[in-house]
Amino acid sequence: MSAAQKRAALYLRISLDATGEMLAVERQREDCLKLCHDRGWSVVAEFVDNSISASDARKKRPGYDALASAYDAGGFDALVCWDLDRLTRQPRQLEDWIDRARSGGLVIVTANGEADLSTDGGMLFARIKLAVARGEVDRKSARQTRALQQRADLGKPPLGVRLTGYTSKGVVIEDEARIVRRIFQEFINGESLKGIAGRLQADGIETRRGGRWNSSSIATILRNPRYAGLAIYKGQATGKQGQWEPLISEDQFALVQSRLADPRRKTNKVGTHRRHLGSGLFLCCVCGSRIYAWSGDRYRCPNTCLVRSIAPVDRYVNAVIRARLGLTDVLARMRKAPAESAAPLEAEARELRARLERIEGDYDAGHIDGRRYSAATDKVRIELQAIERKLAVISGDAPLVDLLNRPDPAAAFDNLTLMAQRTVLDSLMTVVLRPGKHGSRTFDPATVPILWNGATTLA
Repeated sequence: MSAAQKRAALYLRISLDATGEMLAVERQREDCLKLCHDRGWSVVAEFVDNSISASDARKKRPGYDALASAYDAGGFDALVCWDLDRLTRQPRQLEDWIDRARSGGLVIVTANGEADLSTDGGMLFARIKLAVARGEVDRKSARQTRALQQRADLGKPPLGVRLTGYTSKGVVIEDEARIVRRIFQEFINGESLKGIAGRLQADGIETRRGGRWNSSSIATILRNPRYAGLAIYKGQATGKQGQWEPLISEDQFALVQSRLADPRRKTNKVGTHRRHLGSGLFLCCVCGSRIYAWSGDRYRCPNTCLVRSIAPVDRYVNAVIRARLGLTDVLARMRKAPAESAAPLEAEARELRARLERIEGDYDAGHIDGRRYSAATDKVRIELQAIERKLAVISGDAPLVDLLNRPDPAAAFDNLTLMAQRTVLDSLMTVVLRPGKHGSRTFDPATVPILWNGATTLA
């Protein structure tokens, strides 16, 4: 086919279109069309990628992908772009186009006149140009990475999209901060991710961008170390304090992380969607099974040992808890119980997990044999399990500890969500149900014996 008969495809791209008007793409198009006109080529296709970088191989470029597919389907035999780096900044992709030029006779030229891949000299120039460009991209990436690391080392807020609760400079936005604190507190009090999202929606509270809350958006907030005032790098806490006001304490954050990581959270007997105080918590006195709500207003043993009306039982248990929380001497003794901090335990758990990764790396590299690997990992896993058990205890007692620190715990208990009340109940006591007296309409407290848990059996 002669030069005059070439079917040309244009590829136009700009990495960032700040105005959204595609003016730079239009200028590329004008120059490419002029080149085709001067050479007598007919333009049969045009492919555009606007505001898409060509440096990252992982980033999808729909126009580029369509261009490659069109050539493979025989759609054109000349490719025109304004500059070679508009087509690609990746040496591997360049080699693909050079292979097409060599094997299929594809002509690749640039409107700026720098490159013509139909000649050996043009191919050499293209390879050198892209290698230099790739080197600059790598150097720029290294500079940006170092700058981000330096910001983290100095405790400065990361660049990019601002965090809910803060301005881009790390100044607290109080209206948003209240929502963030609420999310952490409700999770600590035993509420599920879905439950927290549902309560926010019910209260008419939207996300910062005006969307609906869901389990994923709640978890994203709960997992961010910046809310505890911790500097981060690549999404992980660096151990350095950030230069902004924290919205929660480090202990609260560590406690939340231990609960999020605990696989038992998804099968917790306290539950995530219960509608009654004792469903799944109260025990049957006959067989010891957990009793669940049934038929809307009854508790029933799964082995049909007994059935009890929910309302009077729940009223009684609530009254007992409030009375217990109103005893000054009992509260004083409960408050004196030493509370182990979660933050150092969480730090120790992170170090043990990192040690496991190092051992696995040594084994993969052949530095240690299988026997030493097993011995080392077994030892670390035993230590890690012990730490995780301690964290689980702290996590389970957190709502009760928070309640005890209120000026009036009994009144505060009434204001808790049902899930938080269930968590407090589970920390304080074990409730056993006995069959009620047939024909009696009077509630008998003796049919609901309460056993105070060992950690709080103080009276």
